[in-house]
Amino acid sequence: MTRQIALLRGINVGGHNSFPKAKQRELAESLGFEDVSVLLQTGNIVFADPGTPPQETARVLHERIAADLGLTVPVVVRTRDELAAVVAANPFPRAVPEPKSLHVTFLSAVPADTSRLDALDLDAFAPDQYRLVGRELYLWCPDGIGRSKLAAAVSRAPLGVTATARNWNTVTKLLDLADA
Repeated sequence: MTRQIALLRGINVGGHNSFPKAKQRELAESLGFEDVSVLLQTGNIVFADPGTPPQETARVLHERIAADLGLTVPVVVRTRDELAAVVAANPFPRAVPEPKSLHVTFLSAVPADTSRLDALDLDAFAPDQYRLVGRELYLWCPDGIGRSKLAAAVSRAPLGVTATARNWNTVTKLLDLADA
C-alpha cells in the first residue's frame, strides 16, 4: 500500500465549504482508502491506497465531494515519498525554526507559463522570497504572511494549475502522519 496525502483547497475556511473532519474520513474510507487520518479541519487527508496514481486519486476525490456534498473543491495529492522530497528540497532551511513563516503551495502540475512570477521584482518585496521547485512553490515571509506583499503578488500570478497552500508546520505534520 502506498501512503498518499490529499490536500483539499478552501475547506472550512471562513464558514465556507463546510466539510467536517469526520465526514472527510468517512468519504475517504468509502472510496476504499485505509488507515485514514485527517489533520486539522482544513482538508488534509492521509491514507493508504493500493497504488492509484495521485492524479487519479485527486480526480476521484474531487468528483465524489461534488456528488456527495455539492461542493466544488480542488484537490491536489502527493505520495508520502513526494511529500518527503518536498521537505528535503526546502530552499529556505533558515525558516524552519519559524514554521509559520514558510508556506508551500502544492501545484497539480508544473506550470507551463511562469512569466508573471518571473517578472516579479523580488528586491521590492524583501525580505520575503519565493522559489518555484517543480510542482511546489515555497514562500518565505519572515515578518508573517498576513503582511506580505509578495504573498499577495504571487497569489495574483496565474499559473494555470490547481494550487493549495500549507504552512511548514502542517507540511511536516502531514509527513509525520504519513510515516506513522
